[in-house]
This record gives sequence, structure tokens and C-alpha cells, in this order.
Amino acid sequence: MTAPNEAVDLFAFDNSYAHLSEQFYWKISPTPVAAPHLIRLNEKLAIELGLEPAQLASPEGLAILAGNAVPENGASLAMAYAGHQFGHFSPELGDGRAILLGEIVDRDGARRDVQLKGAGPTPFSRRGDGRAALGPVLREYIVSEAMATLGIPTTRALAAVLSGERVIRESMLPGAVLTRIASSHIRVGTFQYFAARRDKDAIKELADYAIARHYPDAADAANPYRAFLDLVITRQADLVARWLLVGFIHGVMNTDNMTISGETIDYGPCAFMDFYHPDMVYSSIDSEGRYAYGNQMRMAHWNLARLAEALVPLLGVDNDEALKQAQSAIDAFVPQHEAAYAAGLNAKLGLRTAQPGDLALGQDLLKLMADEGLDFTGTFRALSDAIINADGELALHNAFSDPSGIKAWLARWRQRLNQEAGDLDDVQVLLAKTNPIFIPRNHLVEEAISAAVNDEDYSPFETLLAVLSKPFEGQPLHSRYAQPPTPDQIVHKTFCGT
Repeated sequence: MTAPNEAVDLFAFDNSYAHLSEQFYWKISPTPVAAPHLIRLNEKLAIELGLEPAQLASPEGLAILAGNAVPENGASLAMAYAGHQFGHFSPELGDGRAILLGEIVDRDGARRDVQLKGAGPTPFSRRGDGRAALGPVLREYIVSEAMATLGIPTTRALAAVLSGERVIRESMLPGAVLTRIASSHIRVGTFQYFAARRDKDAIKELADYAIARHYPDAADAANPYRAFLDLVITRQADLVARWLLVGFIHGVMNTDNMTISGETIDYGPCAFMDFYHPDMVYSSIDSEGRYAYGNQMRMAHWNLARLAEALVPLLGVDNDEALKQAQSAIDAFVPQHEAAYAAGLNAKLGLRTAQPGDLALGQDLLKLMADEGLDFTGTFRALSDAIINADGELALHNAFSDPSGIKAWLARWRQRLNQEAGDLDDVQVLLAKTNPIFIPRNHLVEEAISAAVNDEDYSPFETLLAVLSKPFEGQPLHSRYAQPPTPDQIVHKTFCGT
């Protein structure tokens, strides 16, 4: 294995995770690639992070982003974690194809991880090559950046680099490296790793670190570890509600893919739903629908119960008290999630206040959409026109084979809106800033990936990113990006990149 060259420090690293005990990670350098080529640098994000885009795009910067050079003050480590994968526990997973370069403090004073994904094998690779194919790198870049513009907590993509090498999956594919930014890469599975080993000292060390990094107010609570658990649960309850409100399906909600920070992570077989149905599944590896759209709240609850189990040694003076604390914390998840979802659904209907019956109003619209197989994003956006425009309402009627149901629903909706303060223009403003026009539709993502992989044409990738950077704004020149797929464009399955 060729060792990377040392490089000047373009990142001003200020590392903290590397100061934890050594059982939390393996120190390892990325494996250099043959002929790195910068596909895209996220210049806006770089500036937010306090980095210089020109330096990152220079030969020295490209060497770091490709894994061919190790920054002077980098950490360069693979993190250890375990996880339940589709309900089955694996006691050791870890970063099998990712290496944490280090941490930086951004312009707002927030600490952020800089990680290379596809950086070569690590001690956790389990005979894998540690590499990433170009397609999954582009998918994660597109979808994670779209999530950010939609206002959903997420990891971010700083750069995508072509490796100049081929990787073997179902066929020989071009390889690539993604530079991922995250508030941290600490997962539910990170706690499970040490809980499985009954290492209370390590669980405490990790919890203290996570509290200091993500939830410093918990340190002053009477029971800091219960406060920490409560805060993680609150963030995840809100996060999954946000997913549901834009029709996002994670596809692989294993405990190693749930962060303590409350950010969406690991965009493998993910998808944005086109035609609404609560049982919708896209992931090719989710044959039983465990992580279907409508199951995501239940699965998040299950995952958080695993976190509570891992924290039991810290939660009480004795086991009985600790178990009560864990159960009490977990019991709060469902009402918190339901409240966040109900508030978000109200906003999607243009409602600023909450009244009994609002949730049923929203759910009845969803049932009409499911019965007719209507487009999730487009139907909600159509409310903006229907509220003030007779032609808009007629267009919504015409989307249904039997318009009687939507006509009756619209009458109920208007009656409810009459109970709100303000005029219909105010309602339209709320609808327009809550319901996006553009999402990363699966057929458009596949179109961009196919052009890049098969034809070395990155223009569809660039155009899609540009459109998704303004998801709530009308873009007449790109109207096709707002349309659901035609029958021949429908993507039925999405795939993991490993």
C-alpha cells in the first residue's frame, strides 16, 4: 500500500474525537488513488466552513480531497461502531470505507467533521475494497445538498473527486471519493459498540464527549445522561417528521445510520417518493418493507430504544431506576414526533394555528392521493394555485379520475382556512414556502448519474444541482424537473453503493 504524502494544512483542523481513548478508532491513512480529477467543489459550503475554494481546488487541495495527501494536522482515523442492520445486530461495523480527516470550526463557531468516503480499506472493511463508485457519490452529493436547501438537518457534500480507478460491483465502474461534512459521525451504533462489550467506562467517555460537543446544556441537568437521551430523542422525532413531510424515504434506517446530532446520514438506497403511498419502498435490499415510508417513525422509535439500552448503565443509581429512566425517555418519542408532524402538515395546508380535526384533514388528503396514486410533491404544491385561482382548482380536480372526493375535501379545507387570520394571499405565501416545487426526483437523479458514468457528461448533474438549490422558486426554463416521471421513467428500485 502506497502511503499518502504529507500536505500543508488547508483545513485548520482542531481535532477532539482523536483525543478519546484508542478503542474508539483506528488510526489509518487514506489509500492514494491513481489519477484524481475534481468533479465538483461546493464553493458556497467551503466559504461557510471558513475554507478557501481556490486552495481546495488547487493541486495541493485536490490531493487531500482524493486521499493522496494527509493534512499536517489531520486526525486520519476510522471510527468504531456497531449496529442493528435490518433488525440483526452486528457487534463490529465501523468505517469500512471512510476516514475522518479531522474537525474544523466553521464561521459560526460550530465544530464539523471532514470525512473522506471511498478512501480505501480500513480495519473495518471486512474484505471490502473500501472504495466508492461514482454513481453513489453523485447520488449522495445531489440528495444531501437537496435536503440542505429544503431545510432538513443533513450531512453535506464538500467535494466529489474522480479517482481514475475502477471499482468492482455488479460490473466495473468508475471510482470516486466524496468529502462529507457532518456535525459529527457519532451514531447510535457507536454507543452500541461499547454496550455490546459491557464497557461502562467507554460508554461514559463517549456520552460525556457527545454532551460536550452537541448538547452542552445537558451537562448541568440533575441527570445529564437522561437529559442527553431526551435531547437526542427530540431531534430525531423532529428529523423523521421532516422526512415524511417532503416524501423522503431513507431506505436503510439501521442504528449505525442514525446520528446523535440529529442529522440525516448515509444516502444509500434513499429516494424521494413520486406517487404517494405509505407502504412505498424503493430500496433493493429492503425486501420486507421494514423501512418503508410509513414505517420510518416506528423504526426511529425502535432505534432510539437501542440507544436507551446502551445508556442504561449511566441512567440510574441502580438497574431498576435506570430502566425506568430509559423507558420514560423512549415513551416521549411518539408524542413528540406526532406533534412535529402535525405542525408540519398544517403548514403544508397553509394553516398557522392548530385546531382539532386538522390532522384528519391532512390525512384525508393523503388518503385521496394514495387511492389515486397521485404525485406527493406536485399535489401539495398545487394547493398554492388552487387557493386563489379557479384554473388551479380545476387542474387539481382534473388530476383525479373521480373528482368528487377532492371537491369535497377542498370545500372542507376552505372552510378551515376561513377560521385563520389573514387573507388568502397570506395563505398562498405560507403554502409556497412550505411545499417545494423541486425535489431530487429519482428519474432525474438516475439521468444525471447515467450521463456521468456512461458518457462522462456532468452537465445533467450540474443542472440538477442548480435547480435543486432553489426548491421553492418557480424556474420556467426547468419546468420538466418539477414533473413526475412518465411510465417509462419510473424508478422502482434504488441501490446501496457497497
